[in-house]
Amino acid sequence: MTMLFRLAAGAAALALSAAAAAADPALIFDLGGKFDKSFNESAYTGAEKWKAETGGSYKELEMQSEAQREQALRRLAETGANPIVMTGFAFGEVLAKVAPDYPDTRFVIIDTAVDGPNIQSVVFNEGEGSYLAGVAAATASKTGTVGFIGGMDIPLIRKFGCGYAQGVKAANPNARVIQNMTGTTPAAWNDPVKGGELARAQKAQGADVIYAAAGGTGIGVLQTAADEGILSIGVDSNQNHLHPGKVLTSVVKNVDGAVYDAFKAGPAVQPGTRVMDLKSGGVSLAMDDNNKPLMTEAVAKAVADASARIASGEVKVHDYMSDNSCPAQ
Repeated sequence: MTMLFRLAAGAAALALSAAAAAADPALIFDLGGKFDKSFNESAYTGAEKWKAETGGSYKELEMQSEAQREQALRRLAETGANPIVMTGFAFGEVLAKVAPDYPDTRFVIIDTAVDGPNIQSVVFNEGEGSYLAGVAAATASKTGTVGFIGGMDIPLIRKFGCGYAQGVKAANPNARVIQNMTGTTPAAWNDPVKGGELARAQKAQGADVIYAAAGGTGIGVLQTAADEGILSIGVDSNQNHLHPGKVLTSVVKNVDGAVYDAFKAGPAVQPGTRVMDLKSGGVSLAMDDNNKPLMTEAVAKAVADASARIASGEVKVHDYMSDNSCPAQ
């Protein structure tokens, strides 16, 4: 049985004894909710796969506010949960503070790197997946103008946008890439109305393919693109099914695999940084019956060629996280 905990503002909602919970792993979802059709939901899928295969149980917790990050980690550690997996870079500073207080607990953070003898950091090469999305967008575009809509304006999302622009320019050097960020606070991850507004504005500027890397905000981007008769590109989870025949593809991060692997390893999960890239299957483009009509021979070939060149090392995708510039823009 999955044990769900919600943290009410200013009060704890964890009431398990350490003895009863000692062997259970735990998963904390970032803001936006478990069923965000994106990053959090992918993590949930990985946990559920582990549960189905092992018959085990795990604790899950949905945060209600930024202020609850430290409380969530400490409460779960005190129940004996091990390992404790958390989704999202925003846990970084809090984890660095909390982990030393629980040396016998393994922590796994997805989407950023935190040093510590009991911490595994799982990071993805989102730039590589976004590069392939850019190749697909530029090849499919009829106007020569494509768009990118990010969530919160942070280096990680700039990394998505930069890889995308690099891929667009590789496929069509004359293409134009319009980029917008939704906001500068965590609210930018869950504003589908604003996402729709930005999508309409980009369409007005000629964009006929828009890539959304914006969590729940991206749902508004995909909906508006479908309504407006242009194509979209999803992110994190396979979002092709949300608007069959109207989502060109999705940049999938193997978040579910990272959670599954952590739960499977249990308290023996290895500390250090784990990099999941295109070559290792950590990132990919989703292709299924929902987008098959859109993946023409030209688009599929362009993506396959680009993927092979990245995997072989012939193409190097710029890493915005290590160099906060974007040569493709």
